[in-house]
Amino acid sequence: MLKWFNRQEETARVEKGLDKTRQSLFGTLHKFFLGKRTIDDSFLDDLEDSLISGDVGVKTTLEIIDRLRERVSKNAFTSEKELIEQLHETISDSLKSGMKGVETFDQFMEQVSMKKPFVILIVGVNGVGKTTTIGKLASRFNKLGKKVVLGAADTFRAAAADQLEIWAKRAEVRIVLHQDGADPAAVAFDTVQSALARNEDVVLIDTAGRLHNKLHLMDELNKIQRSVEKILPGAPHEVFLVLDASTGQNALVQAREFSKVVRISGLVLTKLDGTAKGGIVLGICNELKTPVRFIGVGEQIEDLRPFDPEIFVDALFEGTGKA
Repeated sequence: MLKWFNRQEETARVEKGLDKTRQSLFGTLHKFFLGKRTIDDSFLDDLEDSLISGDVGVKTTLEIIDRLRERVSKNAFTSEKELIEQLHETISDSLKSGMKGVETFDQFMEQVSMKKPFVILIVGVNGVGKTTTIGKLASRFNKLGKKVVLGAADTFRAAAADQLEIWAKRAEVRIVLHQDGADPAAVAFDTVQSALARNEDVVLIDTAGRLHNKLHLMDELNKIQRSVEKILPGAPHEVFLVLDASTGQNALVQAREFSKVVRISGLVLTKLDGTAKGGIVLGICNELKTPVRFIGVGEQIEDLRPFDPEIFVDALFEGTGKA
């Protein structure tokens, strides 16, 4: 199986990337305990407000608070450390529940190794970091010894192919280009066809930034999928939706709308390091039951990290007083 990351390195990078979110969610907890108040309904209400402001989402927040309230009713917590430990367990349980029954990251990587070429279609609205995500994925797969090709199927936006070509050179992978305005489905078809001919391992297909309320653009995504399946039955094997974590609940709205018209198999949450709204990861996992595959916690190529629920929750609570 392909080994994507070192767990110690992974933990350190994710901890650093979640600094702003951690402060937003739990900064008020420490201030609360400085006042030596008891853990009561008023405190739980304050915690609820903190989670919602961190874009965990109302539905997921209420579930977390209800679970924590039940724990509090059964145990007399007298210290910040005890409550933090219970909150850690409660959020961890919520995230695991949201990921229950979905393919793990290790299972995903096994599929990459088994299917050749493994085709991933990348979708998302403009500005979420889609092209950058593709470049970083290409680089990481290349370093794992996989032969990678990029398909520049974003023929709608001027200079989109040029930007992807820059990333292809940086990642040292091949790219398939057509002229501006070409049929995106034809680009995708040619990319997969050439990957088959060259015996390449991974195909990453870029698409135009789709506004989730523009149905005719969504129909084009379906056309791309049909085109790819013609040349390689069963492809694309994955459809990744890239979301900007800094947009908070709007990212959840985008995910819901995309899921109505295209089969989303995995999510990529970018820009977590620059936002206090990283709680959206909890809401998305809990409400959509769609696996988060990667998270972006910095600008470097190595800062696109595979999503591990246990590492994420531990990083979220780093330095909060949890044992």
